[in-house]
Amino acid sequence: MVSPGSNRGGLSRVSTRGGVAGPGSPRASPAATAFAALRRRWRWAPPGSSTLERAARAFLLASAALVLSCALYLYVLRYVGRGGRAFAAAGFVGDAVLGLGGEPCDVFDGAWVPDDTGLRPLYNSSGCPFAERGFDCLANGRNDTGYLKWRWKPRRCGVPRFAARTALERLRGKRVVFVGDSMSRSQWESFICMLMAGVDDPRTVFEEHPAPRHAPKRVKSTLRLDRMDNFSRKWVNSDVLIFNTGHWWTPTKLFDTGCYFQAGRSLKLGTSIDAGFRMALETWASWVQKRVDLNRTHVFFRTYEPSHWGDTSQKVCEVTEQPSSEAKGNDKSEFGAILADVVTNMKVPITVLNVTLMGSFRSDAHVGTWSYPPTILDCSHWCLPGVPDAWNELVFSYLLTNGWRNMAG
Repeated sequence: MVSPGSNRGGLSRVSTRGGVAGPGSPRASPAATAFAALRRRWRWAPPGSSTLERAARAFLLASAALVLSCALYLYVLRYVGRGGRAFAAAGFVGDAVLGLGGEPCDVFDGAWVPDDTGLRPLYNSSGCPFAERGFDCLANGRNDTGYLKWRWKPRRCGVPRFAARTALERLRGKRVVFVGDSMSRSQWESFICMLMAGVDDPRTVFEEHPAPRHAPKRVKSTLRLDRMDNFSRKWVNSDVLIFNTGHWWTPTKLFDTGCYFQAGRSLKLGTSIDAGFRMALETWASWVQKRVDLNRTHVFFRTYEPSHWGDTSQKVCEVTEQPSSEAKGNDKSEFGAILADVVTNMKVPITVLNVTLMGSFRSDAHVGTWSYPPTILDCSHWCLPGVPDAWNELVFSYLLTNGWRNMAG
């Protein structure tokens, strides 16, 4: 959803400071009908799955709805440099938001603070037809509501309050595409539900494109590191492209399921996760540089969102009632350096949403035992409304500052 405009981005230092500063009540927004003009434009692009000519060219879709993904999307965390100073790719740090005294502001260096405006949550999941029941923790029996009433506050600048009707009007006739795993889908659902709060008649909004009919339900495959899936051609003519990946780049979710790396006609059985990730990221970077018109399209990449499992087996999940006061190591990853290196060497601007630190404090906001059906614990995905709303507020903030001035029509 962005019209032709500037697409600046870059790498900058991000402080390790951040946390919780210390909850509002729900509100429902009346509306505008601008979303009707968008209804045929909204698409969530699940991770691509090709028409399986050979098992070696297949992908496993990285989506909660479609099982494990071997898709070629990107997994990135921030990394810690020497002396404990954290560095990360941070897209609109400095070039999109000016803080106190007109100095550049890092919007990702901040804290979760209680929202005292009474405006949160921004929507009701039960009233949004695009919100999955599995993420609607209140409907699934969660009794405490404190997790709904925190907002992200940068230390040296402000994030504009989200206004659904303004956003709808600015995005009229635009096309936004989310590409990634199930975390990407939850951000898409949050994005739509935030806008739906400004729609008078929800019946004017509908889903036009479900998952690709060739999506494999269960298949042993290889992950192509040297090419994007053919489905990527559908993303090119977007006004906004938001990429992510992360939770599937582990040996247990790749190698242990029979999914191995491939480049060209060769299987890369000895290739490590790190090396495979770098190859995939470089392939993505090349695709963006060659195929995406950045005079039209704003390209975002959202970093990895941390989970809060109690052990490495992912069998212990204790959701807290309040955000954590410390990151407890959840703001670190060995993949961050790979992202920084690849993005630095790109010849086009990419806006990186560095949400890793933000998520590291939100041990209170996971689905936990309030999934649907409540058969498994979940300390990876987030309740909706919840943390993904803050990600989208930052996207809207960026567009308002760098892109929406050019999106009037």
